[in-house]
Amino acid sequence: MFKSVLRLATGAVLMSATLCASADSATYKDFKLSGVLQEIPGPSARCASNFGGTILGFGISSQVGKVTFLASDCITPNGTTYTFSNGKFLITTLTGELIFANYSGQFVPTGEGTKFVFSGATFQVTGGTGRYAKASGGGDMTGGEDMTTGQGTIQLSGRILMK
Repeated sequence: MFKSVLRLATGAVLMSATLCASADSATYKDFKLSGVLQEIPGPSARCASNFGGTILGFGISSQVGKVTFLASDCITPNGTTYTFSNGKFLITTLTGELIFANYSGQFVPTGEGTKFVFSGATFQVTGGTGRYAKASGGGDMTGGEDMTTGQGTIQLSGRILMK
Protein backbone atom coordinates (compact mmCIF):
# COMPACT_ATOMS: atom_id res chain seq x y z
CA MET A 1 0.00 0.00 0.00
CA PHE A 2 2.79 2.39 0.95
CA LYS A 3 4.52 1.74 -2.43
CA SER A 4 1.32 2.54 -4.32
CA VAL A 5 0.90 5.85 -2.48
CA LEU A 6 4.56 6.66 -3.06
CA ARG A 7 4.25 5.89 -6.79
CA LEU A 8 1.10 7.99 -7.06
CA ALA A 9 2.77 10.91 -5.26
CA THR A 10 5.90 10.63 -7.43
CA GLY A 11 3.76 10.53 -10.58
CA ALA A 12 1.82 13.60 -9.45
CA VAL A 13 5.04 15.54 -8.77
CA LEU A 14 6.51 14.59 -12.17
CA MET A 15 3.29 15.51 -13.98
CA SER A 16 3.14 18.84 -12.16
CA ALA A 17 6.75 19.59 -13.06
CA THR A 18 6.06 18.73 -16.71
CA LEU A 19 3.01 20.99 -16.86
CA CYS A 20 4.90 23.86 -15.25
CA ALA A 21 7.81 23.43 -17.65
CA SER A 22 5.52 23.42 -20.67
CA ALA A 23 3.70 26.54 -19.43
CA ASP A 24 7.03 28.39 -19.20
CA SER A 25 8.47 26.95 -22.39
CA ALA A 26 9.58 29.39 -25.02
CA THR A 27 10.07 28.73 -28.70
CA TYR A 28 12.20 30.46 -31.28
CA LYS A 29 10.50 31.38 -34.52
CA ASP A 30 12.07 32.69 -37.69
CA PHE A 31 11.24 36.34 -38.25
CA LYS A 32 11.51 38.09 -41.58
CA LEU A 33 10.16 41.44 -42.63
CA SER A 34 10.50 43.07 -46.03
CA GLY A 35 9.24 46.57 -46.67
CA VAL A 36 9.55 50.01 -48.16
CA LEU A 37 10.35 53.11 -46.13
CA GLN A 38 10.42 56.87 -46.19
CA GLU A 39 12.90 58.61 -43.90
CA ILE A 40 12.60 62.21 -42.81
CA PRO A 41 15.92 63.46 -41.39
CA GLY A 42 16.19 66.51 -39.18
CA PRO A 43 17.16 68.01 -35.84
CA SER A 44 16.79 65.72 -32.84
CA ALA A 45 17.36 66.91 -29.27
CA ARG A 46 17.54 63.31 -27.98
CA CYS A 47 20.69 62.64 -30.05
CA ALA A 48 24.25 63.57 -29.09
CA SER A 49 24.76 64.62 -32.72
CA ASN A 50 21.54 66.70 -32.53
CA PHE A 51 20.54 65.02 -35.80
CA GLY A 52 18.29 62.04 -36.42
CA GLY A 53 15.74 60.44 -38.65
CA THR A 54 12.12 59.40 -38.45
CA ILE A 55 11.16 56.43 -40.61
CA LEU A 56 7.69 55.40 -41.76
CA GLY A 57 6.98 52.28 -43.76
CA PHE A 58 5.00 49.17 -44.52
CA GLY A 59 5.69 45.65 -45.61
CA ILE A 60 5.13 41.93 -45.17
CA SER A 61 6.39 39.72 -42.35
CA SER A 62 6.72 35.96 -42.69
CA GLN A 63 5.40 35.60 -39.17
CA VAL A 64 2.51 38.06 -38.98
CA GLY A 65 1.56 39.10 -42.52
CA LYS A 66 1.11 42.76 -43.44
CA VAL A 67 2.71 45.29 -41.08
CA THR A 68 3.37 48.98 -40.73
CA PHE A 69 6.35 50.37 -38.89
CA LEU A 70 7.60 53.56 -37.34
CA ALA A 71 11.19 54.11 -36.29
CA SER A 72 13.52 56.85 -35.14
CA ASP A 73 17.28 56.96 -34.73
CA CYS A 74 20.27 59.22 -34.21
CA ILE A 75 22.55 59.92 -37.18
CA THR A 76 26.24 60.77 -36.92
CA PRO A 77 28.34 61.55 -40.03
CA ASN A 78 31.70 59.72 -40.26
CA GLY A 79 33.42 60.95 -43.43
CA THR A 80 31.46 59.44 -46.34
CA THR A 81 29.47 57.07 -44.11
CA TYR A 82 26.79 57.67 -41.49
CA THR A 83 26.30 55.81 -38.24
CA PHE A 84 22.75 55.35 -37.02
CA SER A 85 22.32 54.49 -33.36
CA ASN A 86 19.79 54.55 -30.51
CA GLY A 87 17.23 53.30 -33.04
CA LYS A 88 13.75 52.49 -31.77
CA PHE A 89 11.52 50.34 -33.98
CA LEU A 90 7.75 49.88 -33.57
CA ILE A 91 6.12 47.26 -35.79
CA THR A 92 2.30 47.10 -35.88
CA THR A 93 0.48 43.98 -37.10
CA LEU A 94 -2.96 43.91 -38.72
CA THR A 95 -4.36 42.57 -35.44
CA GLY A 96 -3.01 45.61 -33.59
CA GLU A 97 -0.22 43.80 -31.76
CA LEU A 98 3.08 45.63 -31.44
CA ILE A 99 6.68 44.43 -31.63
CA PHE A 100 9.35 46.67 -30.09
CA ALA A 101 12.99 46.57 -31.22
CA ASN A 102 16.21 48.54 -30.95
CA TYR A 103 18.57 48.86 -33.91
CA SER A 104 21.88 50.33 -35.04
CA GLY A 105 24.36 50.19 -37.92
CA GLN A 106 25.85 52.28 -40.69
CA PHE A 107 24.90 53.74 -44.06
CA VAL A 108 27.66 53.35 -46.65
CA PRO A 109 27.66 54.82 -50.16
CA THR A 110 27.07 52.49 -53.11
CA GLY A 111 28.92 54.71 -55.59
CA GLU A 112 25.63 55.33 -57.43
CA GLY A 113 24.70 58.95 -56.80
CA THR A 114 23.15 59.42 -53.37
CA LYS A 115 22.24 55.74 -52.82
CA PHE A 116 23.44 54.20 -49.56
CA VAL A 117 23.09 50.68 -48.12
CA PHE A 118 23.00 49.41 -44.54
CA SER A 119 26.23 47.90 -43.26
CA GLY A 120 26.64 45.95 -40.03
CA ALA A 121 23.06 46.80 -39.11
CA THR A 122 21.29 44.69 -36.48
CA PHE A 123 18.03 44.73 -34.55
CA GLN A 124 17.16 43.41 -31.07
CA VAL A 125 13.55 42.60 -30.16
CA THR A 126 12.74 43.99 -26.70
CA GLY A 127 9.08 43.01 -26.29
CA GLY A 128 5.72 44.14 -27.49
CA THR A 129 2.04 43.64 -26.79
CA GLY A 130 -0.26 40.61 -26.98
CA ARG A 131 1.64 37.46 -27.89
CA TYR A 132 4.82 39.56 -28.26
CA ALA A 133 4.67 41.01 -24.72
CA LYS A 134 7.69 39.00 -23.56
CA ALA A 135 9.34 38.40 -26.93
CA SER A 136 13.09 38.73 -27.38
CA GLY A 137 15.58 37.93 -30.10
CA GLY A 138 16.99 39.78 -33.06
CA GLY A 139 18.98 39.53 -36.25
CA ASP A 140 20.32 41.41 -39.23
CA MET A 141 18.91 44.44 -40.97
CA THR A 142 19.63 45.01 -44.67
CA GLY A 143 18.39 47.44 -47.26
CA GLY A 144 19.21 50.87 -48.48
CA GLU A 145 18.04 54.38 -49.09
CA ASP A 146 18.45 57.26 -51.47
CA MET A 147 19.74 60.05 -49.24
CA THR A 148 18.24 62.73 -51.49
CA THR A 149 14.65 61.42 -51.47
CA GLY A 150 14.68 59.43 -48.20
CA GLN A 151 13.00 56.51 -50.00
CA GLY A 152 14.33 53.03 -49.49
CA THR A 153 13.84 49.39 -48.65
CA ILE A 154 14.41 47.35 -45.52
CA GLN A 155 14.66 43.68 -44.65
CA LEU A 156 14.82 42.24 -41.15
CA SER A 157 15.94 38.64 -40.83
CA GLY A 158 16.37 36.87 -37.51
CA ARG A 159 14.65 34.89 -34.79
CA ILE A 160 12.15 35.82 -32.11
CA LEU A 161 11.88 33.94 -28.83
CA MET A 162 8.19 33.70 -27.97
CA LYS A 163 7.50 33.23 -24.26
